[in-house]
Formats: sequence, C-alpha cells, structure tokens
Amino acid sequence: MPLLADVRPLRASPEFRRAWIGHAFSAIGTGMTGVALAVQVYDLTGSSFAVGAIGLATLVPTLALGLFGGSIADAVDRRRLVLVTSSALALVATLLAVQAALDLRQLWLLYALAAAQSGLSAVDAPARRTFPPRLLPAGLVPAAAALTHLAWQISFLAGPLLAGVLMASIGAVAVYLLDAATYAFAVWTIAGIRPMPPAGGGTAAGVRSVAEGLRYARRHPLVAGSLLADLDAMVLALPHALFPALADTRFGGGELATSLLYAALGLGGLLAAALSGPLGAVRRPGVAMLVAVGCWGLAILGLGLSPTLWLALGFLVVAGAADVVTVVCRATILQLTTPDELRGRISGVDFVVGAGGPQLGNVRAGAVAAFAGPAASAALGGLACGLGALALAVALPALRRYRTDTSR
Repeated sequence: MPLLADVRPLRASPEFRRAWIGHAFSAIGTGMTGVALAVQVYDLTGSSFAVGAIGLATLVPTLALGLFGGSIADAVDRRRLVLVTSSALALVATLLAVQAALDLRQLWLLYALAAAQSGLSAVDAPARRTFPPRLLPAGLVPAAAALTHLAWQISFLAGPLLAGVLMASIGAVAVYLLDAATYAFAVWTIAGIRPMPPAGGGTAAGVRSVAEGLRYARRHPLVAGSLLADLDAMVLALPHALFPALADTRFGGGELATSLLYAALGLGGLLAAALSGPLGAVRRPGVAMLVAVGCWGLAILGLGLSPTLWLALGFLVVAGAADVVTVVCRATILQLTTPDELRGRISGVDFVVGAGGPQLGNVRAGAVAAFAGPAASAALGGLACGLGALALAVALPALRRYRTDTSR
C-alpha cells in the first residue's frame, strides 16, 4: 500500500508541471493575503465580527460567479481564461498593497478588494480544474488531483507563516506585493502551456445547465450527503475568524500567535496529504467522511477549551488532518457516483460549497464570538459539528452503506 503522494504526473507532463508549480506559488500568496486582511481588519476595528464579515463580503461573488465558473470555462479557451483571471488577481493584490502603503484605513475598501479577489477566483478555479485531463493520461488524473490538494495544503502552512514574518518585520505592504508577484509568476507558467479550447467548440454559458446540475445534486442522496457533510464542518466549526481574537485575548501572542494558529491547520493537512496513500484503500468513503467530520468537530471543541497556545495548536493539527480525509472521501464519492455528463456542473456546485461554506462559517464564528467570546464560539461550533455528523449518519443511510471497489 503506497504511503506517500504519487508524483508521476509532474514527471509525465512538463505542461502540467508548469501549471502545478504556478498554482502552488499563487496559492501561497493567497494564503498570505488572507492572514494580512484578517489582521488589518482586526487592527482597524478590534472586532471578531468585522473579521468574520470578510466572509460575508466574499460570499456574494463566490455564489454569484461560482456556479457559472464551469459554464464559462466550457465556452472559451480555458488557458486564456486563466491568464485573464490570474492577471486580474495580481492587480487586486497590487491594489491591496497600495491601500496599505497609503495607510488609508478604509474598512469598505478592504471588503471590496476581498470581494473582487473572491469573484475572480470563482471563475479561475473551475477553469484550472479542466487542465489535468487535457495534459495527462487518464490514469494519472487521480494522482494529479492529490498533488493539487497537496499544493493547497503547503500554501495553507507556508502562507500564514510567511505573512506573520513579513507583517512583524516589514508590514502588510510586503505581504500584498509578494502575493502580486506570485500571480505574475502563475501567469508566466500558464503562458507556456498549449491553448485549451473546449472540445467541440464550446457551448454557451447559461442558467439552464446550471439548474440541471443543482437538481441532480439535491435529489441524489450520496451527492447531497457529501455536500451537507462539508457544510456541517465548515459552517458550524470553521475557526479562522476567531484566530486574531484568540491570539490576542486568550494566548497573548499577537501577530505571531495568529500566524501559528493558521499554520497549525495547514501542518495537519500537509501531513495527511503527504501521507495520503492509504486513503486509496478505503472502501466505505461515506463512513470515513462522516467520522472525519466528527473528528474535525471534536478538535475544534478542544481548541475552544484549550488553556494554552500549544495545546490549541495540537488540536488544530488534528483538525487539519481530519479535513484532508473529508475532502478526499467527498471527492471519491462525487467522482464515482456522478454521471460523466454532469460532472462539470457537480464540480461547480462542489466549488461553491467548498468556497462559500467557509465564508458562512467565518460569519457564524464572528457573530457568536461577538456575544459569547472567541473561545466559546469555537467550542460551541465544534460541538454542533459533531452532532451534525451524527445526524447525517442517521438521516442518510446511503452514506453509511455506500461501498466502492478501491482495488482497481
């Protein structure tokens, strides 16, 4: 049974290697900007709710554009679309650097730029997901998906750590400028791969095909259950918006402690992704997914009850590892149970859930923290998540019973 992630796609296709490296660097930049934005908003307002409201500002463009991202990618050259979106994301990062350098201290501007970044990412991500099948043999596509998730986990660890070091030594301007540079690098890597027009000349983007995908997701118990499990974990127990306040009021560590809290989730996810080989042998991914969601909830409960920073970091490492198991099992269920003609649209729904759920979670965490404090918000959210996983197991027996042949 393989233990480490499969790197054959990086050797098999120089074009995939270029795209993967560019995406990995830009993801690190995005992770840095997420921390810098949270710290800037908290420094400006002193409010966990204001930090959580970043999620509300980004939720609208995510939902508005996310469902149509795959539809747009099926209408134009996907390589060209990613070049446009990546260039625009570099511009947004540059504007963030300008506002920090000028010390404008305008909350609405931070929210507006966060919303612009979210909307562009909602179009960029579905287009990028079409690259591996065009650049690799079919047998290497699953390994490519695992590598993409590994890159995301590396960014989740490296981004916050770099942001903390740069903000403590230089300031937010350096964080945003480095983010812009990573997107510029991503543009250069994508420019070196072949054009990717959609097969058959493409189809017009529209509402009807999106609606069909939504109907399928709602009526299919395995698809609906997988998406609800992700919402349970992210909406009820995502702790990101609480990190600045926990670091400031509970652990007394300021910016460095904030960065460590963000990075601990990334470390757990990185370890789980790097050692993800055994997950390929899981034959009951529905059960594994629900158990992982429950473990995530218990770990966030532990975070809320932790009296010391190091204990909190340990719980977050466990949570990060559980999240990877959830993601891999959800992807397995969606890919194996969705008809090929609907996979693009279900991937679009999955993107909206994956992107919008955490934003709602940030809003929930900040709102509860405003009334009960950040520690109570984390503890109550983790408990609710664990109970939600039990409820899904009872309400959706198809998830518990689903088996797949992973020996192929």
